[in-house]
Amino acid sequence: MNYQIPEINLKALFLGDKGENVDLFKEILLKVVDEHVGWRQNYQPQDLPVITPYDKTSQSFEDTANHMRSVFNELSSKLRSESLPWHTAGRFWGHMNSETLMPAIIAYTAAMLWNGNNVAYESSPGTSQMEEEVGHHLCKMMSYIEGKSWGHICADGSIANLEGLWYARNMKSLPLAIKEIAPEYVKGKSDWELLNMSSNAILDIMEKIPDRLDDIKAKSARSGRYLNKLGKWLIPQTKHYSWLKAADIIGIGLDNVVAIDVDSTYHMDIEKLEATIRQLTADNIPILGVVGVVGSTEEGQIDHIHKIVELREKLEKEGIYYYIHVDAAYGGYARAIFLDENDEFIAFDKIDEVYKKHNIFTDMNLKNEWLTEDIYNAFKAMSQVETITIDPHKMGYIPYSAGAIVIKDSRMRDAISYFATYVFEKDADIPALLGAYILEGSKAGATAAAVWTAHHVLPLNVTGYGKLMGASIEGAYRFYNFLKNRKFNVDGKVIVLHPLTKPDFNMVDYVFNEEGNTDLEKMNKLNHDFFDYASYVKGDLYSNEFITSHTDFAIPDYGNSPLEFVNSLGFSRAEWDRAEKVTILRACALSPYAHDAKVFEEFAPKIEKAMQEKLEKIYLIEMNE
Repeated sequence: MNYQIPEINLKALFLGDKGENVDLFKEILLKVVDEHVGWRQNYQPQDLPVITPYDKTSQSFEDTANHMRSVFNELSSKLRSESLPWHTAGRFWGHMNSETLMPAIIAYTAAMLWNGNNVAYESSPGTSQMEEEVGHHLCKMMSYIEGKSWGHICADGSIANLEGLWYARNMKSLPLAIKEIAPEYVKGKSDWELLNMSSNAILDIMEKIPDRLDDIKAKSARSGRYLNKLGKWLIPQTKHYSWLKAADIIGIGLDNVVAIDVDSTYHMDIEKLEATIRQLTADNIPILGVVGVVGSTEEGQIDHIHKIVELREKLEKEGIYYYIHVDAAYGGYARAIFLDENDEFIAFDKIDEVYKKHNIFTDMNLKNEWLTEDIYNAFKAMSQVETITIDPHKMGYIPYSAGAIVIKDSRMRDAISYFATYVFEKDADIPALLGAYILEGSKAGATAAAVWTAHHVLPLNVTGYGKLMGASIEGAYRFYNFLKNRKFNVDGKVIVLHPLTKPDFNMVDYVFNEEGNTDLEKMNKLNHDFFDYASYVKGDLYSNEFITSHTDFAIPDYGNSPLEFVNSLGFSRAEWDRAEKVTILRACALSPYAHDAKVFEEFAPKIEKAMQEKLEKIYLIEMNE
């Protein structure tokens, strides 16, 4: 169905900071529940109800129903007393959680009544087709060629990353397997040349010999062969820890995972990437692949994907090729802000015109503060990589658990496919075949319904999700500017706020430091103590007026990349070497409301007051120790 998309008002799509849209929520939810019950009632009307009026008036029925009500009373109590207020318009500046899209919540709830398992089409035809469509939505958002690309939903970004490495491992090994099974197609090529074939070249050969596909796969890395020949998997220091787990599980091994230094703004250092690749290949060690991150877990930064692609093009001329996976679990949906109403990537010199037309930012000065050519080009280059991780349950504002992976060339699916006859027939004409090409053996159709509904309400371009991404970025920059050099007077001391770096996206990292302090461990303790009071540790969740999260940038993971920031705060290199880490407070600015100047201005003094009170508690305890 082609919908007439209205001018989207984000405030209509969330339950609301104070539940303002509860009537709309109930209206739609009750409608879909009623329709589900009608569907049950109308199926085979000659069948009589199995729960009779006599059953419902029996004492045991009433006792059981009352028992159920009592359990739900306890459930509600636990949820209300032990949950974090993600929904707040301006008090939660912590983890990657926020208000969830109302249409997604309702769709998930509705589809759970059918409880489809999307691994098997015969048990979930409706939601399997929705998932197939969602995969195409996400491919289109990445500017992959329609009809030649593919994607699917999975449990989370960790599973998607594991699948990305699964694809890379098997693809890299296929030429060696072809040499065994169909040597005429790689005649004259050395093993080094086979291990540096491009993904397209490999897939073109596989397409020519479909009758030998199973035999080739049997000789590929899935058999356990060649794992020690495939080379190194290069990731930035800002990588998500799931990559280490994936390398362990897939059999690549942690020794073959190499962390590339990041620069002082937490982007993969492309010069060091090139130097590492040249050093490894000079020692006849191939490069299995390179991971670029779009929305790093602890900083929200955007690696320069365009430069990773450009380096591959340069090295390919020298006979060196590597697979590229983009881990955009956090930042993937932000590509919607670069797509016009026709889903075309907007020319850089047309950005302002398009954003003004669609009201993407309420303050274009904040847009100008955010957008750089490197950010723009990094998102644009995503269309040129083999696979991408995207999490709908992060910037898609979808209920957990909803990760996803997209692949540029759908022919790659044959490198990892398995067919279980009881689930799907190999050559059957199935409208949406998922299970053969994914890791999971069971998956909720409700998740697909939630993502499908959200995508239809909010198109994946500037008319829909682009607005939501703009709101999030604008809110982040309001918070970033609020923090800059803000000072607090506590017990005769001046405490200064320092943002870590200018955000590429919507994450704002920062520290408190006492003016004149040159003891890094003392500053680290101050920030960890602040987190304790701004979290579940020492702060009551429901009455806490400001909530945040924290992390450590430590030498074993980050090397000396934080040194420039540490120096800017007045700490010496010797002090950095002694402390070996800097404790950072971390705010993921996902609120769909904080971009509004009036909303942010209402909360800013409340945030400042809450920060002051937490600092006073810390210093009061320090005085009494």
